[in-house]
Amino acid sequence: MTSPEKSTGSGSGSGSGSGPGTDTGTAQTRRGGRGEAGPSILPPDRRRTPKPDAWWKIRLFRGMVNDVRKRAPYYASDWTDAWNYRVVPATVYMFFANILPALAFALDMFNKTGMHYGVNEVLLASVLGAVVFSLLACQPLVIVGVTGPITVFNYTVYDIMEPTGTNYLAFMCWIGIWSLIFHWILAVTNSCNWLRYVTRFPCDIFGFYVAFIYLQKGVQILETLGDGAPFYLSVVVALLVFAIAYICGELGQSSLFRHPVRVFLKDYGTPLTLVFFTGFVHMGKMGNIPIETLPTGPSFTPTVLERGWFIHFWDIPVGDVFLAIPFALLLTILFWFDHNVSSLIAQGTEFPLKKPAGFHWDLFLLGATTGIAGLLGLPFPNGLIPQAPFHTESLCVTAAAPAAAPADDEAAEAAAKPAGRPSYVVEQRVSNLAQGLLTLVAMSPPLLTVLHLVPQGVLAGLFLIMGFQALEANGITAKLLFLARDRGMTPRAHPLLSVEASSGPGAEAGGGGVRRGAVWGFVAVELVGFAATFAITQTVAAVGFPVFILALIPVRALVLPRWLRPGELAVLDAPTASDFTMESCGGTCGGGGGGLLEGQGGALSSSSEGGEETEVERERKDGGRRGGGGLCEVELAELGESRSGAVRRRLSVLNRDAT
Repeated sequence: MTSPEKSTGSGSGSGSGSGPGTDTGTAQTRRGGRGEAGPSILPPDRRRTPKPDAWWKIRLFRGMVNDVRKRAPYYASDWTDAWNYRVVPATVYMFFANILPALAFALDMFNKTGMHYGVNEVLLASVLGAVVFSLLACQPLVIVGVTGPITVFNYTVYDIMEPTGTNYLAFMCWIGIWSLIFHWILAVTNSCNWLRYVTRFPCDIFGFYVAFIYLQKGVQILETLGDGAPFYLSVVVALLVFAIAYICGELGQSSLFRHPVRVFLKDYGTPLTLVFFTGFVHMGKMGNIPIETLPTGPSFTPTVLERGWFIHFWDIPVGDVFLAIPFALLLTILFWFDHNVSSLIAQGTEFPLKKPAGFHWDLFLLGATTGIAGLLGLPFPNGLIPQAPFHTESLCVTAAAPAAAPADDEAAEAAAKPAGRPSYVVEQRVSNLAQGLLTLVAMSPPLLTVLHLVPQGVLAGLFLIMGFQALEANGITAKLLFLARDRGMTPRAHPLLSVEASSGPGAEAGGGGVRRGAVWGFVAVELVGFAATFAITQTVAAVGFPVFILALIPVRALVLPRWLRPGELAVLDAPTASDFTMESCGGTCGGGGGGLLEGQGGALSSSSEGGEETEVERERKDGGRRGGGGLCEVELAELGESRSGAVRRRLSVLNRDAT
């Protein structure tokens, strides 16, 4: 079903231009009705641009209201568009990709929080996040569940509070309640407008950190298995799971076999690998080895049977109620960054999305799930990295395209790979809801017994493959491989090499090229940021690591531009999501052609073909007849829209229908 189209001058916005430093004046040229604009007296080049409001003038609730207004017309199509085959493999893949790491994190918290958090708590937290966000969120593609960072947060709080004799779950409940209040304050005051300053730089560092957390957890699981036969068998199983899952993924992207076989391997290779090796350890003489499996408890009951699902949050000293406030602040900082980055990456520039985003409303929902999880004694769920972008990728429909003729021999390797591009993404709510309901079914007695049979070596292998895949797709890894590669074997079309410029007097002031030293410096800063974040999580001060994560944003916005040229930053860094997605929070900083992100543009310029580019330009030039009227860019931002927003959606729909 084709999504409803809206005029670029529509009165429904997504919070753009609202909040500290980004509020804009009202559109003085608008008339009554939806998107109608009065005639402009002055020519376009002489129209006055309204001055933005002062940073302290906050229009409360504006972002949330605009998010809901802009996404609501697509709610029906979010269900009808699910009538697509891609939803089936996406649901199966995300069920395994979400539940098995969650079970491994449950094992970690079970051992480090005095058994307060176990399998049932983690599964129910994943169900809570999936159901709420699939039904109510503006960004239903984001997978919500229990993450590695929140696992670190939970057992660090336990290490701090356990010696004091405080009721741990009641204390965590108050952290959730205070965090709910802080989340709602941030949502109401349009704090997500600051996401316009979040580029690939902090996202890559955080993604690098999460990938290493996955790798670390895989190794830690194996370390707990001793040094006997169970250990060696678990190591072999973990390595085999890693190797076969990786091979299936590579075959799915190769030119081997026929297209249906490649699609099958890519969609179901990892889940089938996990199922096979769960039974593999019982074959032959291996069945006599007492291998460690996942500990589980009774179905639909808390791990600690003495308590119910509702926490007695009043069973705690008054002083501890207020002591929970600084912990809640740290949790809010972590979730504001972690969840929003998951949303940004899941809606990255590489995905041809056509439906609008809504960050403010989703932050409000995240606060609600955080408070509910605290009251139920569950680990707090939030957006998952790398599962969220994996979900969007699994919903991409790829259209084959002929490879361009290689310009030289060095490009022959790239040209030999099958060419293709994402034609459209099946944007819907069913796959997220379905994987959440499957997780709820997994809490039933038969399936919980099956989960108890999963060897810990299989969980370790899953952690290893997901961590490796996250590292493989990370921007830091790409830059490190570029620097380590033989320059004589690097294709001249490589983005970093093709624009590499000398630092001599002939180079332009402000720079349009990238010095090799600038690449080294940029990567060094990223690695220092990762090392600082990873190091603090290995200490008792791990609860404060969200501050390090949040500090990456001003480092990118204020420090890096002082010693890197704008042209170099434009190549080394990029917007996390397209201008179309970022309309919810006022667009990318500096727009599409200047300022902090100069030269990056949005998905329109980076992912459109030549014919589409011409159509976009015509849309911009003919804004009056197509609904843009005489509105200037600031006024369009006030509406949560851009001149290219509607035409981008039309082109995506046309491309989908043509496919």
